[in-house]
Amino acid sequence: MTASHPAPSATGVSVAPERSGNPDAPPDRLSRVRAVVASRVGRALLATLGLKLVVAPLGTDAPGWLRVIDSVGTIVIAVGLGYLLFRLLARLQRRLLWRVRRKLVLSYLLIGFVPILLAGSFFLLSGTLLLLTVSSSLVQRGLDDVVEDATTLAAMTAVDLESTTGSRDLSAVLVRRLQVTEGRYPGASIALVGRPGDPTDAIAGEWDHAPGPPPSPAWLARSGGGLLMTEVAGRRSIVARGAQRVRWQERVYVVVVDLPLSDGVVARLQEDSGTVLIDIGGSTSGSEGVVGSTLVADEVRVPLSPPAGPMETAGGLPWVSFLDLLDWPTGEHRRGALSFQVRPSVLYGLLVRSGEFNLAGVLVVTLVLIAVMFLTIEAVALVMGFALAKSITGAVHELFTGTERVQRGDLSHRIQVDTQDQLGELAASFNAMTGSIGGLLEQAQEKRRLEEELRIARDIQMSLLPDAPASMPGLEVSAVCRPAREVGGDYYEFVRLGDGRLGVLVADVSGKGTSAAFYMAELKGLILSLTQIYQSPKRLLIEVNRILATSLDNRTFITMIYAVVDLEARTMTYVRAGHTPLIYLPANGHPPQTQILIPDGLVVGLQLDGIEERFADLLEERTLPIAPGDLFVLFTDGITEAMNEEFDLFGEERFSRLLEEHGHLPSDALRDRILGDVEAFVGDAEQHDDMTVVLVQIDDPPSGLDTDATQP
Repeated sequence: MTASHPAPSATGVSVAPERSGNPDAPPDRLSRVRAVVASRVGRALLATLGLKLVVAPLGTDAPGWLRVIDSVGTIVIAVGLGYLLFRLLARLQRRLLWRVRRKLVLSYLLIGFVPILLAGSFFLLSGTLLLLTVSSSLVQRGLDDVVEDATTLAAMTAVDLESTTGSRDLSAVLVRRLQVTEGRYPGASIALVGRPGDPTDAIAGEWDHAPGPPPSPAWLARSGGGLLMTEVAGRRSIVARGAQRVRWQERVYVVVVDLPLSDGVVARLQEDSGTVLIDIGGSTSGSEGVVGSTLVADEVRVPLSPPAGPMETAGGLPWVSFLDLLDWPTGEHRRGALSFQVRPSVLYGLLVRSGEFNLAGVLVVTLVLIAVMFLTIEAVALVMGFALAKSITGAVHELFTGTERVQRGDLSHRIQVDTQDQLGELAASFNAMTGSIGGLLEQAQEKRRLEEELRIARDIQMSLLPDAPASMPGLEVSAVCRPAREVGGDYYEFVRLGDGRLGVLVADVSGKGTSAAFYMAELKGLILSLTQIYQSPKRLLIEVNRILATSLDNRTFITMIYAVVDLEARTMTYVRAGHTPLIYLPANGHPPQTQILIPDGLVVGLQLDGIEERFADLLEERTLPIAPGDLFVLFTDGITEAMNEEFDLFGEERFSRLLEEHGHLPSDALRDRILGDVEAFVGDAEQHDDMTVVLVQIDDPPSGLDTDATQP
């Protein structure tokens, strides 16, 4: 409720966060928005938006000159929003870089860490790209070697056929060549084919990867070959095909050699390239499923080997290499895609292996050691950089905080800097200086407190309660106290604190009679003396508890609530020591609605072990902003616990409704109304407790009036 308002310092002086020059302090967002709207840019944007709202309903029916103005307005809005965005970014930069620590850390990151990170990323990406490119080249070269083997085998078979005279020797030549090839290329097939429509003269091999030997293509001039995709009974295969024209017995034939990429061939390619081949993709066309362009709607993918196990693909980098696939009927070469995974360690070993000495392993270990050393050094440098920035800026921050605390009057603050360097010496000098000044001021304050207590002790019997409510421009105060007996334990007091500040106290001593009146008199003396020393309500009650705990008997305690109204800062700061709540009726409530304010706090004067520290820990000090028309009600439990003849309590709820209904009345009239309603409720029942009510209404202070002039 009070987070956005200035908090009181140790000496009770409210200091707004903005005054310290620290942009990290919470800004007043509403005031920021108002300032932007009130600026020239804000007014221009609002005016332009209003104009566009007027022009928008007209649409195309708007006159030409009005549409021109609308276009200009759009440009103005764009420029204005850009300016506001620039202002926002500048403000964010100031807030983020206000602390020296953030500047040092950011400078270290930009100078030391970011360049290393970018350089490492560059070399890592470059090395990865180089590795993938080399592996793709090796895979492509391996496939080209298979095609070249098929073409060479077709050419050698053609040479053998040219020296053959009988038709029976044709099959023998093909079988002999196939036997030489099957060890390296299982599933290889050879055929001697004629023109389209002519029967095949000789076949060797099973030809289970294709519907049969293909006819002689018209596009083949002498020799040729390539990779192509075949399909038999829904099963697709990748085949390296080579062809060679041959003239035999005055007729032209074509020797066709197919080398399927079987598991063994794929395993050899993987071993030679350090990769794991996955599949080849392309689109099907023609009777033999020839692969065309890739990445199309009818794309098919042909696995090259059984799925690799987790150990085979561990650490593999996926990659795609484009290759040419042959359309056998037309002789066109179309693009296909080969998917594979690169195994960096295996590929690196292939590239640098030299005899029995595995240079790859040595280089890898060396690179790993260098990388570990580099990362270790970088991590240590990063930690040391942050530690150094923290040590330097920590000392600067402590000095900055110490000067702010001293500026607010807190001379008890000490800087905690444990470094044994020049900054540590500076902190020790600062602590010694504030200690000397604080000792002198404490002696002066103690002297003034003792003098004030002696003066109050002489006058305490003359008056226990104020003769009249305090008067102060901008503040209307009314109070009444009705004891249940001749003398009572209720007590209220008004203390002028200077600079437009007024202290209001309401207290209730346990029990009634002369003993309660005596303790009330003692409390009055303490309050009148200590409020001149301790500006903070919390510090005041802590000191009151400390003193009274040694003088009250073990059956007596005091509840109290103390508030300080600061008309200059427009705040009320209050604490509650086991007393009834503070009722707050804001002026801007529609409908009026009271707020019950119950900060934590123990009663004063308890005599228990360790109660003094417990009292200080539990005592909660709060600060409320005040506005003209606000009403604050301080009271004792004699009001809310007033009982009628049926033993019903008047209660806080009925009291709150009464204030909500009649809070607009002047303070004197409202005070009489409260007493009248309580008396009407009690009726003929006996008053069993003291009743005290203090009403504080906030008014607008006269312009230019010095509030110090109202001091007595």
